[in-house]
Amino acid sequence: QVQLVESGGGLVQPGGSLRLSCAASGSIFSVVAMGWYRQAPGKQRALVAAITSGGSTNYADSVEGRFTISRDNAKNTVDLQMNSLKPEDTAVYYCNQGAYYSASYVPHYWGQGTQVTVSS
Repeated sequence: QVQLVESGGGLVQPGGSLRLSCAASGSIFSVVAMGWYRQAPGKQRALVAAITSGGSTNYADSVEGRFTISRDNAKNTVDLQMNSLKPEDTAVYYCNQGAYYSASYVPHYWGQGTQVTVSS
């Protein structure tokens, strides 16, 4: 049974930084792809970033150059470093585990989500 537990959300001022972390269990972490989605109020859940088992990454255009996804296969964790945060980054952020199909990341399992609020 796959379990994903996020941590690190909170309130931050515009221009600030936050680091989200996700601890995974119940799978062979080193061979699976991982990702982060977010859902803002009134909007659909959308991909933020994903990382293959080999460490290749892809990002949403809106966060490219500001966010960095990384993984530690020894600790079974995936992190999302968020810099230069904007009010429009406010959302619930979800860790997920999935796979790539034709170069597109598809999530299969979800964490419970962590709130990120960017406001002065």
